[in-house]
Amino acid sequence: MSLTRETLEDSELYSEALGIDLGTGSEAACFSWFVASQLYGGRIAETTAAKTYAIFADAGLLSPDAILRAGHDYLINPIMRRGGYVRYDNRKADQIIRACETLTRDYASRISGLHDEAADPADLEARLKSIYGIGPVTANIFLRELRPFWAKADPAPLPVVADLARILGIDATAYDRKTLRFARLEAGLLRHRRQLEWRLSAAP
Repeated sequence: MSLTRETLEDSELYSEALGIDLGTGSEAACFSWFVASQLYGGRIAETTAAKTYAIFADAGLLSPDAILRAGHDYLINPIMRRGGYVRYDNRKADQIIRACETLTRDYASRISGLHDEAADPADLEARLKSIYGIGPVTANIFLRELRPFWAKADPAPLPVVADLARILGIDATAYDRKTLRFARLEAGLLRHRRQLEWRLSAAP
């Protein structure tokens, strides 16, 4: 695939690749992406994260109540183990359980409750990162694909996005980052990060 501005602006979002349509604005879609973001945010291959998300979906574990009913041990085995987690399964299961507990206690089991109660984009990010296990990387993964759909979702792009765009002669700062066009460009750049970095290192 030739990487051009046009092809990158038509890239599939990570959420779309998992069958999640954030454009519906539904609680189910947003929570599904929240689970997936926690998997993508870990020290694990993207393919493993995607496979594990599919297992969560097949098991019907796409709501805080369902996950809490399933419990910590069930998340580890069979869910995480079938997905390919070995070293980090206990830590990731604990993170997801505790995140669901926070949503249940503080936001009536609604991930969209964070957005509803946030005063502005900075407050939304702060609320998200106050949840156990949600660091800057996971918060960025979750919020960047919600920029076009949540008014208060507006995280700054990771510095690497501008660096990758520059390799192709694209000025990432020229885009309105709240648009779906920019979200697709961002997803495309990050998906092809290794290819672009190799191209840079191979340049004379």
